[in-house]
Amino acid sequence: MNHHLRKIMLSTLGVIFLCGTLQAQFEKKAQVGFRFLTNPVAAEVVGRGATGITSTLNSNGIFWNPALLGLVESSIDVGLNHTEGIADINYNAASASFKLPNIGVVGVSILAMDYGDFYATRRAANDEGFIETGVFSPTGIAVGIAFSQKVSDRFSYGVHLKYVTQDLGSAWIATSGESLSDPNLALEQKGYSNGTIAADIGAFYDFNYKGIKFAAVLQNISKELKYVDEEFPLPFSISFGVSLQPLDFFMNMEDEQSFILNFESVHPRDYGEKVKIGGEYKFMNTFFIRTGYMMNYDERGWTAGLGFKYMVSQIPFRIDYAYEPFGVLGNRHYFSIGISY
Repeated sequence: MNHHLRKIMLSTLGVIFLCGTLQAQFEKKAQVGFRFLTNPVAAEVVGRGATGITSTLNSNGIFWNPALLGLVESSIDVGLNHTEGIADINYNAASASFKLPNIGVVGVSILAMDYGDFYATRRAANDEGFIETGVFSPTGIAVGIAFSQKVSDRFSYGVHLKYVTQDLGSAWIATSGESLSDPNLALEQKGYSNGTIAADIGAFYDFNYKGIKFAAVLQNISKELKYVDEEFPLPFSISFGVSLQPLDFFMNMEDEQSFILNFESVHPRDYGEKVKIGGEYKFMNTFFIRTGYMMNYDERGWTAGLGFKYMVSQIPFRIDYAYEPFGVLGNRHYFSIGISY
């Protein structure tokens, strides 16, 4: 193995080990709602440790940093994503970007949760103490539109506006009567759903040196919502990221291959700071190997993934897969396909 390659691999492993030993204690600081907005989208991103705010250069960048849309080279790009989550809680996401010549790039997004079916009950004056009232399925949906502009060969910005809504089903509320056996007992069904407008704002800067790039993004900016008497904010966060091509410091990399290293720091409203590191090796712009590590999460840590990009009738397709162990809760599997034109 090349001496310089061994050196950079050992240095990278050392950084990962040091970050792991310095990992802060997992600590909850506040309460937020609509947590589904923090679910990671795109197998490409999850494979490299969920580091996505500097290197997701396709329409899926809308979920991570809307400023990246301005860097998408194709006129049209579409991404479809599916996640097999824990406890049979799955979700799907789709994105598309459209380049407007001499203006910028417009993007659209949708994220939809599939929580499965739940059997509903309510208390009753019988031997079991309850009766079944049917089956319900909670939902969580976010639909958005974004605009991004590449101001120069170094800087771009983007804004992502989205309408987010969550339906938790309904409950039976007593409007009269003093007990379940009271003949004057009257019940009515009350639904619990809410929604609001939220925004993501991002910026990206390319130093044009050794692949060094910097990005910052604010996600889920919104007003507070309320269920009954309890108010809560959305999962607002501030993220900073740096990516570089470390092998370029030691050798002249051929055009056929490259290695990108990503570092991200996330500052969420409800937990302590989180740190993520991820790498991606690309060969012939066709085959991708990814891995990463997330620190200061409860059950999350290592991730890994693979990707392929190929041409069909001169149109590029991409297929990505990522695997994420989730501790005692099992494993997550991420699948993505994309097309550019």
